[in-house]
Amino acid sequence: MLENLELGAYNKRARQRRKQTLREVFDLFPILEEKKNQLGTLLSGGQQQMLAIGRALMSLPDFLILDEVSLGLAPVVIDQLYKAIVEINRRGTTILLVEQSIQRCLDTVHRAYVMEHGRIVLSGTAEELKNNEEFKKAYFGV
Repeated sequence: MLENLELGAYNKRARQRRKQTLREVFDLFPILEEKKNQLGTLLSGGQQQMLAIGRALMSLPDFLILDEVSLGLAPVVIDQLYKAIVEINRRGTTILLVEQSIQRCLDTVHRAYVMEHGRIVLSGTAEELKNNEEFKKAYFGV
């Protein structure tokens, strides 16, 4: 599993900071440090998602796209992932979060874009969308 993370540090800048970045990934996802000598295929689904995010972080990205991070995972794991997403963003990485779990997403993001059939039909800050009557009717049945 450690090799999977280290593969993410492929560019020159990332290779130079590999040890520091690995420490940061382990701080975000302590379970990965515990299982660093285990095969990645033996990790749970949530741990594999953490590994995928950690590997991406090893390249020191300025922008990270996360697609359906919560799909099929237990609520406690989803909580851990969303906490990490907030922290990654706080550290300066811009994140595009593609998610169908609307309420959870709006509780996490700064801005949101609602797409239907590949087109943006609504956008705004998370607070604007939470207070938008059209949005509430369409997505929360209110």
